[in-house]
Amino acid sequence: MRLVLLSWVLLLWVSATLAEVLVQPDFDAKKFSGLWYVVSMVSDCKVFLGKKDHLLMSTRDINATKGGCLNVHMEFPRADGCAQVDATFLKVGSEGHFRVPALGYLDVRVADTDYGSFAVVYIYKELEGALSTMVQLYSRAQDAIPQALKAFQDFYPTVGLQDDMMVMLPKSDACSPSQGSTLATPESHPSPAETGDRGEATAANLTSPGVDVQ
Repeated sequence: MRLVLLSWVLLLWVSATLAEVLVQPDFDAKKFSGLWYVVSMVSDCKVFLGKKDHLLMSTRDINATKGGCLNVHMEFPRADGCAQVDATFLKVGSEGHFRVPALGYLDVRVADTDYGSFAVVYIYKELEGALSTMVQLYSRAQDAIPQALKAFQDFYPTVGLQDDMMVMLPKSDACSPSQGSTLATPESHPSPAETGDRGEATAANLTSPGVDVQ
């Protein structure tokens, strides 16, 4: 009972704290579907900060469901090949607002997107009892356009993140069709700490087995 009460208190606190983080107006999940590259990330997660200079560019293949949720297939380059993670982004209230329990993502918001070239994605997560904030820059191409970088750099300071917490992710061909890949679930990764964050872990998982999903 006590655990349930604490969980509700945490969710209420998160909701109140993040109320000011806006979502893309008139978000269209179908237009948001398709392949995206995660070209840059910024976070105050201690695990991420310790590994960010070793992370590589990952991908998200997104498919919208009729109910407004997103089925997301993630691929992360690693020293031994390509790690894959599948997760469902569950719609929360308005379009463009999600949560991903399997990854420890308490709050996910598509803050800005033009659908055709970039998206700025806000994530508030819990990893091993610690709460942290992450912002990812999605790009339809491996080289983000200047407008995308500006939107990303203008946004993340508004949620308390600093320039020294940011990394531009190098390209990798580890997840190209010609390379072997390993399907994995968030639970199968050695440790969230190795992945940067359970949702962010993807980024961390790129280089070490237990890293958090980026």
